[in-house]
Amino acid sequence: MAHPKHRTSKQRRNKRRTHIKATPATLASCSNCGATTKYHTVCPECGYYRGKLAIEKEVTA
Repeated sequence: MAHPKHRTSKQRRNKRRTHIKATPATLASCSNCGATTKYHTVCPECGYYRGKLAIEKEVTA
């Protein structure tokens, strides 16, 4: 097992972590209704995914 010989300083630890960060989600427009959705997810507006109906949406009057 790895056993550190010296304590890692805050500066060294933070330098190592500079590249670890959250990236914004990739967005796409729905091919059916044109709403903005995340990639690889069903459209929340119309329920279509890759041109096919994935979930049935209730129509509100």
